[in-house]
Amino acid sequence: MLKFTNQPLSEAYSLALLDLDGVVYRGKNPVEHAAKNIRKAESLGMTVEYTTNNSSRLQAVVADQLKGFDLDVESWQVITSSVVAARMVHVPCLRFEVFVLGAQHLREEVAKQGLEVVDSAEAQPVAAIQGWYPDMSWNEMAQIAYAVEHGATYFVTNRDLTIPRELGIAPGCGSMIMAVINATGVEPVSSAGKPESAMYDEARILAAHDDGEPVDKEQCLAIGDRLDTDIEAGNRGGYDSLAVLTGVTDPRELMFAPAYLRPTYIAKDLRGLNEPAPEVVHDEGAWLCRDAKARVDGDRLYVTDITSVDGLRAACCAMWAAADSGRDVSGVIVPEFRIS
Repeated sequence: MLKFTNQPLSEAYSLALLDLDGVVYRGKNPVEHAAKNIRKAESLGMTVEYTTNNSSRLQAVVADQLKGFDLDVESWQVITSSVVAARMVHVPCLRFEVFVLGAQHLREEVAKQGLEVVDSAEAQPVAAIQGWYPDMSWNEMAQIAYAVEHGATYFVTNRDLTIPRELGIAPGCGSMIMAVINATGVEPVSSAGKPESAMYDEARILAAHDDGEPVDKEQCLAIGDRLDTDIEAGNRGGYDSLAVLTGVTDPRELMFAPAYLRPTYIAKDLRGLNEPAPEVVHDEGAWLCRDAKARVDGDRLYVTDITSVDGLRAACCAMWAAADSGRDVSGVIVPEFRIS
Protein backbone atom coordinates (compact mmCIF):
# COMPACT_ATOMS: atom_id res chain seq x y z
CA MET A 1 0.00 0.00 0.00
CA LEU A 2 0.97 3.63 -0.33
CA LYS A 3 2.97 5.27 2.43
CA PHE A 4 2.19 8.65 3.94
CA THR A 5 4.15 11.46 5.55
CA ASN A 6 3.10 14.64 7.32
CA GLN A 7 6.21 16.36 5.99
CA PRO A 8 6.68 17.49 2.40
CA LEU A 9 8.53 14.73 0.57
CA SER A 10 11.40 17.15 -0.06
CA GLU A 11 11.91 17.37 3.70
CA ALA A 12 11.28 13.70 4.45
CA TYR A 13 14.04 12.63 2.01
CA SER A 14 17.47 14.16 1.42
CA LEU A 15 18.24 12.92 -2.12
CA ALA A 16 15.91 12.96 -5.13
CA LEU A 17 16.74 10.45 -7.89
CA LEU A 18 14.87 12.30 -10.58
CA ASP A 19 14.02 10.93 -14.01
CA LEU A 20 14.13 13.38 -16.94
CA ASP A 21 12.04 12.35 -19.97
CA GLY A 22 8.40 12.74 -19.04
CA VAL A 23 9.17 14.23 -15.62
CA VAL A 24 11.31 17.35 -16.13
CA TYR A 25 10.96 17.69 -19.90
CA ARG A 26 9.43 16.12 -22.99
CA GLY A 27 12.08 16.36 -25.69
CA LYS A 28 13.02 20.04 -25.73
CA ASN A 29 9.93 21.23 -23.89
CA PRO A 30 9.79 21.63 -20.09
CA VAL A 31 7.10 19.84 -18.09
CA GLU A 32 4.83 22.29 -16.34
CA HIS A 33 5.61 22.92 -12.65
CA ALA A 34 8.79 20.82 -12.77
CA ALA A 35 11.60 23.38 -12.60
CA LYS A 36 9.86 25.58 -10.04
CA ASN A 37 9.36 22.67 -7.66
CA ILE A 38 12.86 21.28 -8.15
CA ARG A 39 14.22 24.69 -7.13
CA LYS A 40 11.90 24.75 -4.14
CA ALA A 41 13.01 21.27 -3.03
CA GLU A 42 16.66 22.31 -3.29
CA SER A 43 15.95 25.44 -1.24
CA LEU A 44 14.64 23.12 1.49
CA GLY A 45 17.95 21.25 1.51
CA MET A 46 17.22 18.38 -0.87
CA THR A 47 19.99 17.23 -3.24
CA VAL A 48 18.87 16.36 -6.76
CA GLU A 49 20.47 13.79 -9.06
CA TYR A 50 19.05 13.43 -12.57
CA THR A 51 18.87 9.80 -13.71
CA THR A 52 18.00 9.03 -17.31
CA ASN A 53 17.90 5.94 -19.47
CA ASN A 54 18.58 8.17 -22.48
CA SER A 55 22.13 7.29 -23.55
CA SER A 56 22.44 9.75 -26.43
CA ARG A 57 23.56 12.99 -24.80
CA LEU A 58 26.60 14.07 -22.83
CA GLN A 59 26.07 14.95 -19.20
CA ALA A 60 27.16 18.53 -19.83
CA VAL A 61 24.64 18.87 -22.66
CA VAL A 62 21.81 17.65 -20.46
CA ALA A 63 22.95 19.98 -17.67
CA ASP A 64 22.93 22.93 -20.09
CA GLN A 65 19.37 22.12 -21.15
CA LEU A 66 18.29 22.04 -17.52
CA LYS A 67 20.05 25.34 -16.91
CA GLY A 68 17.86 26.70 -19.71
CA PHE A 69 14.88 25.90 -17.49
CA ASP A 70 16.47 28.12 -14.82
CA LEU A 71 17.82 25.16 -12.83
CA ASP A 72 21.24 25.19 -11.17
CA VAL A 73 22.77 21.91 -12.41
CA GLU A 74 26.33 20.57 -12.55
CA SER A 75 27.36 17.80 -14.94
CA TRP A 76 28.04 15.37 -12.09
CA GLN A 77 24.35 15.57 -11.16
CA VAL A 78 23.37 13.89 -14.44
CA ILE A 79 23.62 10.07 -14.45
CA THR A 80 22.99 8.63 -17.92
CA SER A 81 22.73 4.98 -18.87
CA SER A 82 25.90 5.48 -20.95
CA VAL A 83 27.89 6.26 -17.80
CA VAL A 84 26.64 3.12 -16.06
CA ALA A 85 26.82 0.92 -19.16
CA ALA A 86 30.46 1.70 -19.88
CA ARG A 87 31.41 0.66 -16.36
CA MET A 88 29.61 -2.66 -16.57
CA VAL A 89 31.34 -3.91 -19.74
CA HIS A 90 33.95 -6.50 -18.88
CA VAL A 91 36.15 -8.00 -21.60
CA PRO A 92 39.02 -10.53 -21.62
CA CYS A 93 42.28 -8.85 -20.60
CA LEU A 94 44.00 -9.75 -23.90
CA ARG A 95 41.35 -8.14 -26.10
CA PHE A 96 39.57 -4.82 -25.73
CA GLU A 97 37.54 -4.31 -28.92
CA VAL A 98 33.95 -3.27 -28.27
CA PHE A 99 31.37 -2.51 -30.94
CA VAL A 100 29.34 0.52 -29.84
CA LEU A 101 25.97 1.40 -31.35
CA GLY A 102 25.03 4.74 -29.88
CA ALA A 103 25.73 8.44 -29.67
CA GLN A 104 29.12 10.05 -29.10
CA HIS A 105 28.44 10.17 -25.36
CA LEU A 106 28.28 6.38 -25.14
CA ARG A 107 31.40 5.97 -27.29
CA GLU A 108 33.36 8.37 -25.08
CA GLU A 109 32.27 6.67 -21.87
CA VAL A 110 33.32 3.27 -23.23
CA ALA A 111 36.70 4.68 -24.33
CA LYS A 112 37.24 6.14 -20.83
CA GLN A 113 37.26 2.58 -19.51
CA GLY A 114 40.33 1.79 -21.61
CA LEU A 115 38.36 -0.12 -24.25
CA GLU A 116 38.81 0.18 -28.01
CA VAL A 117 35.65 1.33 -29.78
CA VAL A 118 35.11 -0.32 -33.19
CA ASP A 119 32.48 0.38 -35.85
CA SER A 120 32.28 -2.90 -37.73
CA ALA A 121 31.47 -6.50 -36.94
CA GLU A 122 34.41 -7.41 -39.16
CA ALA A 123 36.71 -6.25 -36.34
CA GLN A 124 35.45 -9.28 -34.39
CA PRO A 125 34.69 -7.36 -31.18
CA VAL A 126 34.54 -9.33 -27.95
CA ALA A 127 31.61 -7.25 -26.72
CA ALA A 128 28.84 -5.15 -28.25
CA ILE A 129 26.90 -2.44 -26.49
CA GLN A 130 23.70 -0.89 -27.83
CA GLY A 131 22.24 2.48 -26.90
CA TRP A 132 19.73 4.85 -28.50
CA TYR A 133 20.11 7.98 -30.56
CA PRO A 134 17.78 9.55 -33.15
CA ASP A 135 20.05 9.10 -36.19
CA MET A 136 20.45 5.34 -35.82
CA SER A 137 20.57 3.64 -39.24
CA TRP A 138 19.57 0.22 -40.51
CA ASN A 139 23.20 -0.54 -41.35
CA GLU A 140 24.28 0.17 -37.76
CA MET A 141 21.52 -2.14 -36.51
CA ALA A 142 22.72 -4.82 -38.91
CA GLN A 143 26.35 -4.46 -37.77
CA ILE A 144 25.55 -4.99 -34.10
CA ALA A 145 23.38 -7.97 -35.03
CA TYR A 146 26.31 -9.47 -36.96
CA ALA A 147 28.66 -8.85 -34.01
CA VAL A 148 26.28 -10.51 -31.55
CA GLU A 149 25.62 -13.38 -33.94
CA HIS A 150 29.37 -13.98 -34.18
CA GLY A 151 29.76 -14.24 -30.41
CA ALA A 152 30.22 -10.71 -29.03
CA THR A 153 28.87 -10.42 -25.48
CA TYR A 154 25.74 -8.27 -25.76
CA PHE A 155 25.14 -5.30 -23.41
CA VAL A 156 22.50 -2.56 -23.64
CA THR A 157 22.06 0.83 -22.04
CA ASN A 158 18.33 0.43 -21.35
CA ARG A 159 15.24 -1.46 -22.46
CA ASP A 160 12.64 1.32 -22.61
CA LEU A 161 10.24 0.38 -25.41
CA THR A 162 9.13 4.00 -25.81
CA ILE A 163 10.47 7.50 -25.25
CA PRO A 164 8.41 10.71 -24.78
CA ARG A 165 9.17 13.31 -27.46
CA GLU A 166 7.76 16.72 -28.37
CA LEU A 167 5.13 15.27 -30.72
CA GLY A 168 4.22 12.22 -28.65
CA ILE A 169 5.49 8.77 -27.70
CA ALA A 170 8.19 7.36 -30.01
CA PRO A 171 10.02 3.99 -30.19
CA GLY A 172 12.76 3.79 -27.57
CA CYS A 173 15.95 1.81 -27.15
CA GLY A 174 14.07 -1.32 -26.14
CA SER A 175 12.23 -1.40 -29.45
CA MET A 176 15.57 -1.30 -31.29
CA ILE A 177 16.94 -4.02 -29.02
CA MET A 178 13.99 -6.26 -29.91
CA ALA A 179 15.01 -6.00 -33.55
CA VAL A 180 18.49 -7.35 -32.71
CA ILE A 181 17.04 -10.09 -30.52
CA ASN A 182 14.67 -11.09 -33.31
CA ALA A 183 17.57 -11.24 -35.77
CA THR A 184 19.99 -13.15 -33.55
CA GLY A 185 17.95 -14.99 -30.93
CA VAL A 186 20.37 -13.59 -28.32
CA GLU A 187 19.23 -11.71 -25.21
CA PRO A 188 21.47 -9.01 -23.67
CA VAL A 189 23.46 -10.25 -20.69
CA SER A 190 22.94 -6.99 -18.81
CA SER A 191 21.20 -3.61 -19.01
CA ALA A 192 22.62 -0.46 -17.42
CA GLY A 193 19.40 1.49 -17.30
CA LYS A 194 16.32 1.23 -15.19
CA PRO A 195 14.63 -1.10 -14.15
CA GLU A 196 18.04 -2.20 -12.90
CA SER A 197 18.91 -0.21 -9.79
CA ALA A 198 22.59 0.36 -10.68
CA MET A 199 21.87 3.93 -11.79
CA TYR A 200 20.38 4.83 -8.42
CA ASP A 201 23.31 3.23 -6.62
CA GLU A 202 25.74 5.25 -8.76
CA ALA A 203 23.83 8.45 -7.99
CA ARG A 204 24.06 7.82 -4.24
CA ILE A 205 27.83 7.52 -4.53
CA LEU A 206 28.22 10.68 -6.62
CA ALA A 207 26.03 12.70 -4.27
CA ALA A 208 28.33 11.81 -1.36
CA HIS A 209 31.33 13.75 -2.83
CA ASP A 210 35.01 13.33 -1.85
CA ASP A 211 34.78 9.57 -1.28
CA GLY A 212 32.26 10.04 1.50
CA GLU A 213 29.70 7.45 2.51
CA PRO A 214 26.84 7.04 0.00
CA VAL A 215 23.52 8.57 1.03
CA ASP A 216 21.43 6.03 2.92
CA LYS A 217 18.79 4.39 0.76
CA GLU A 218 16.17 5.33 3.35
CA GLN A 219 16.93 9.00 2.56
CA CYS A 220 16.59 8.58 -1.22
CA LEU A 221 13.41 9.03 -3.27
CA ALA A 222 13.25 7.71 -6.84
CA ILE A 223 10.92 9.83 -8.98
CA GLY A 224 9.64 8.90 -12.41
CA ASP A 225 6.81 8.63 -14.91
CA ARG A 226 7.27 4.96 -15.83
CA LEU A 227 6.33 2.04 -13.62
CA ASP A 228 8.35 -0.50 -15.61
CA THR A 229 11.60 1.45 -15.34
CA ASP A 230 11.75 4.20 -12.70
CA ILE A 231 9.46 2.57 -10.14
CA GLU A 232 10.56 -1.01 -10.72
CA ALA A 233 14.19 0.08 -10.31
CA GLY A 234 13.31 1.60 -6.98
CA ASN A 235 11.58 -1.57 -5.84
CA ARG A 236 14.46 -3.77 -7.02
CA GLY A 237 17.00 -1.63 -5.22
CA GLY A 238 15.06 -1.01 -2.01
CA TYR A 239 14.27 2.68 -2.69
CA ASP A 240 11.03 4.51 -1.96
CA SER A 241 9.50 6.04 -5.09
CA LEU A 242 7.14 8.69 -6.38
CA ALA A 243 5.17 8.15 -9.59
CA VAL A 244 4.02 11.25 -11.49
CA LEU A 245 1.42 11.44 -14.27
CA THR A 246 3.29 13.77 -16.63
CA GLY A 247 4.72 11.12 -18.93
CA VAL A 248 3.93 7.51 -19.83
CA THR A 249 2.04 6.12 -16.82
CA ASP A 250 -1.68 6.79 -16.54
CA PRO A 251 -4.22 6.13 -13.76
CA ARG A 252 -5.42 2.84 -15.26
CA GLU A 253 -1.89 1.45 -15.35
CA LEU A 254 -1.41 2.41 -11.72
CA MET A 255 -4.63 0.76 -10.59
CA PHE A 256 -3.73 -2.55 -12.27
CA ALA A 257 -0.03 -2.47 -11.29
CA PRO A 258 1.38 -5.72 -9.86
CA ALA A 259 3.28 -5.45 -6.60
CA TYR A 260 6.73 -5.09 -8.18
CA LEU A 261 5.60 -2.02 -10.16
CA ARG A 262 3.78 -0.14 -7.40
CA PRO A 263 5.18 3.21 -6.23
CA THR A 264 5.44 4.37 -2.65
CA TYR A 265 3.70 7.66 -3.46
CA ILE A 266 1.58 9.09 -6.31
CA ALA A 267 1.36 12.71 -7.48
CA LYS A 268 0.03 14.47 -10.56
CA ASP A 269 3.33 16.26 -11.18
CA LEU A 270 6.39 17.53 -9.33
CA ARG A 271 4.31 19.82 -7.16
CA GLY A 272 3.82 16.65 -5.14
CA LEU A 273 7.52 16.70 -4.27
CA ASN A 274 6.92 19.65 -1.97
CA GLU A 275 3.69 18.43 -0.44
CA PRO A 276 2.93 15.88 2.31
CA ALA A 277 1.68 12.50 1.11
CA PRO A 278 -1.78 11.91 2.63
CA GLU A 279 -2.65 8.67 4.39
CA VAL A 280 -4.92 6.12 2.73
CA VAL A 281 -6.84 4.06 5.28
CA HIS A 282 -9.13 1.03 5.12
CA ASP A 283 -12.50 1.39 6.81
CA GLU A 284 -15.62 -0.78 6.50
CA GLY A 285 -14.68 -2.31 3.16
CA ALA A 286 -13.58 0.94 1.51
CA TRP A 287 -10.32 2.83 1.12
CA LEU A 288 -10.31 6.50 2.09
CA CYS A 289 -7.86 9.27 1.20
CA ARG A 290 -9.05 12.47 2.83
CA ASP A 291 -12.47 13.12 1.21
CA ALA A 292 -12.16 10.48 -1.53
CA LYS A 293 -13.40 6.91 -1.13
CA ALA A 294 -12.92 3.79 -3.28
CA ARG A 295 -14.12 0.20 -3.04
CA VAL A 296 -14.27 -2.87 -5.26
CA ASP A 297 -17.78 -4.31 -5.37
CA GLY A 298 -18.48 -7.25 -7.65
CA ASP A 299 -16.90 -6.59 -11.04
CA ARG A 300 -16.64 -2.83 -10.62
CA LEU A 301 -14.45 -0.26 -8.83
CA TYR A 302 -16.45 2.61 -7.36
CA VAL A 303 -14.66 5.91 -6.67
CA THR A 304 -16.32 9.01 -5.25
CA ASP A 305 -13.92 11.47 -6.92
CA ILE A 306 -12.31 10.70 -10.29
CA THR A 307 -10.93 14.23 -10.66
CA SER A 308 -8.39 14.18 -7.83
CA VAL A 309 -5.14 12.41 -7.03
CA ASP A 310 -6.68 11.51 -3.66
CA GLY A 311 -9.34 9.55 -5.54
CA LEU A 312 -6.64 7.80 -7.53
CA ARG A 313 -4.67 6.97 -4.39
CA ALA A 314 -7.77 5.42 -2.80
CA ALA A 315 -8.59 3.57 -6.02
CA CYS A 316 -5.09 2.12 -6.28
CA CYS A 317 -5.16 0.83 -2.72
CA ALA A 318 -8.60 -0.73 -3.30
CA MET A 319 -7.44 -2.51 -6.45
CA TRP A 320 -4.08 -3.55 -5.00
CA ALA A 321 -5.72 -4.96 -1.87
CA ALA A 322 -8.17 -6.94 -3.99
CA ALA A 323 -5.34 -8.33 -6.14
CA ASP A 324 -3.20 -9.17 -3.13
CA SER A 325 -6.09 -11.11 -1.57
CA GLY A 326 -5.88 -13.52 -4.49
CA ARG A 327 -8.63 -12.10 -6.63
CA ASP A 328 -8.25 -11.84 -10.42
CA VAL A 329 -8.85 -8.12 -10.97
CA SER A 330 -8.16 -8.13 -14.71
CA GLY A 331 -11.90 -8.03 -15.45
CA VAL A 332 -12.78 -5.32 -12.94
CA ILE A 333 -14.38 -2.28 -14.59
CA VAL A 334 -12.63 0.88 -13.43
CA PRO A 335 -13.63 4.51 -13.99
CA GLU A 336 -11.73 6.80 -16.34
CA PHE A 337 -9.95 9.41 -14.23
CA ARG A 338 -9.90 13.05 -15.32
CA ILE A 339 -7.50 14.55 -12.81
CA SER A 340 -7.63 18.33 -12.79
